[in-house]
Amino acid sequence: MPIITADKLQDSYDVVIVGSGAGGGQTAYTLTMEGLKVLILEAGRSFDVQSEVAMLQLPSQAPLRGEKTPDKQYGFHDCSINSGWDIPGEPYTNASKEPESQFRWWRQRMMGGRTNHWGRITLRNGPYDFKPRTRYGIGFDWPISYDDIAPYYDKVEMLIGVFGTNEGLENSPDSSPGVLQPAPKLRVGELYAQKHGKKVGAQVVSIHRAVLTKPQDAETLPAKLHPGNAKAQSILADSMRTRSPCFWATDCHRGCSIRANYDSQTVHLRPALATGNLDILPNAMAREVTLDKQGRATGITFINKKDGSEGHAKGRAVVLAASSQESVRLLLNSKSAAFPQGLANSSGKVGKYITDSVSSSLSAHIPAFEGMPIHNEDGAGGPHAYVPWTLHSKNGKGELGFPGGYHLEFTTGRQMPSLTTLNGIESRLGHEGVLFGAKLKEEARRYYGCHLGFGAQGTMLPNDGSFCELDPELKDQWGIPVLRFHWKWTDFELNQARHQQQHIREILEAMGGKVSAKPDTDIARLLKKGGEVIHEVGGAIMGSDRETSVTNQWSQTWDVKNLFMADGAPFASTADKNPTLTIMALAWRMADHLMDEMKKGNI
Repeated sequence: MPIITADKLQDSYDVVIVGSGAGGGQTAYTLTMEGLKVLILEAGRSFDVQSEVAMLQLPSQAPLRGEKTPDKQYGFHDCSINSGWDIPGEPYTNASKEPESQFRWWRQRMMGGRTNHWGRITLRNGPYDFKPRTRYGIGFDWPISYDDIAPYYDKVEMLIGVFGTNEGLENSPDSSPGVLQPAPKLRVGELYAQKHGKKVGAQVVSIHRAVLTKPQDAETLPAKLHPGNAKAQSILADSMRTRSPCFWATDCHRGCSIRANYDSQTVHLRPALATGNLDILPNAMAREVTLDKQGRATGITFINKKDGSEGHAKGRAVVLAASSQESVRLLLNSKSAAFPQGLANSSGKVGKYITDSVSSSLSAHIPAFEGMPIHNEDGAGGPHAYVPWTLHSKNGKGELGFPGGYHLEFTTGRQMPSLTTLNGIESRLGHEGVLFGAKLKEEARRYYGCHLGFGAQGTMLPNDGSFCELDPELKDQWGIPVLRFHWKWTDFELNQARHQQQHIREILEAMGGKVSAKPDTDIARLLKKGGEVIHEVGGAIMGSDRETSVTNQWSQTWDVKNLFMADGAPFASTADKNPTLTIMALAWRMADHLMDEMKKGNI
């Protein structure tokens, strides 16, 4: 069972999955390793991580000097194709024209989905993150606790390879002993912030990221992940041996041809294909979930993007993992006499309660870094450290004006210079006139690497003003109705952003930094738009009551028992952690439940 064309579809599968990213890949891996026959429908084309990434190219070697194009909206070197905020022929709309009410939707039309393009930060949600209503009196409690998902966090971290340290933080849980890979050394900027951040209550610790710092233990990990399953253990061991540890040379966003970092193809799809139990059909745009007369899902109707023809894939169960809002769109477009407002929508909550990370940033020139000796600070292509949230007591007492918290991520070091490195160097260093020649080179060497910044990512609890629906008129090029977004920042998010800006400024100034940006009284201008962090979740939230939620604790829709979700759609809120690790842990837990239900004959 390989990557196939539409004419090679089998008559039926045990499970049909829409999407090949973190949730879809994890689900396919879990099911195929246990012998189920699985089909993945992927809206994008096939993509070879080993041969298609521009991992080691200089900026001067890139077409258009690496500038962004409609196909490469983060630039040539970014590991994404046919992806971006605006995809030709696949529009979406916003109900409001006000800037603060805009939602920006990133789609990733390629094998492996968004796992090709992310920072690989893998922080666990903590106990407070699953029970915001109990703790703060607002939002929704998830129908699960941290203890329910903790074993799956361990399993995912061992499978994908995560470096970091256990710090005993209050709401950023440790991994079990022996799970994490060794953390890399902190860069100069991170060490300097660690030293001086203490003056203003900032704790700087090693971050958790899905990048190998040493070869995976192929001798013992497979047996821990697949006890009693010799075939799965052998396949996983072989897969782990094909991955090399990072050699600290390039940005992880470029993709990794040595498979040091996690992406779905490297970790999930390759071993799943090796079982012989997985078919993958690329260029298949899912249009609707089909039902039988008993109200059970029978499969997916899709459009073959190669020729525009319609096809249907049949399965005993269906899993939606197309990314949260794409899966929501699929539910809303799957209308029938039984579900006139969209599939699994008896509660009326499909599309409701979208959330995203609350994010603002600030940076400064750090004079202490000037003239630093040249050394390799590339590192693992992203932060080695972060500033976790520690003001939980003040949150609990309502002293800060917002629930939850935020963490801070670093931008520091001397990675490969870009062609814009020297832009504005005169004004930033206080020079009058224009620098050129030997003086310009001297100042560039002195100045480069002296900038340090922090980006905040924080908690957002759901509100009634952030949701999506079908646009009443507009359709995409395949004739499928598109989404229309509504977005609202509440006072909670605005208050949090003010706190972010103040705290970042305090840290930078404690380091002796020169912050050029003046404090802005219009805080909404400093917030990234909804969706811009690419952490949007919700729209099919899980809950303990079918009247107020779309899925139960297993990400299983209340209305259709053989229809499951495996992306961010079931999230009841956004924590101050990046969502991908939790998506994978929930997907593994869901897949275990799905198999158990199949064995019992309930599906």
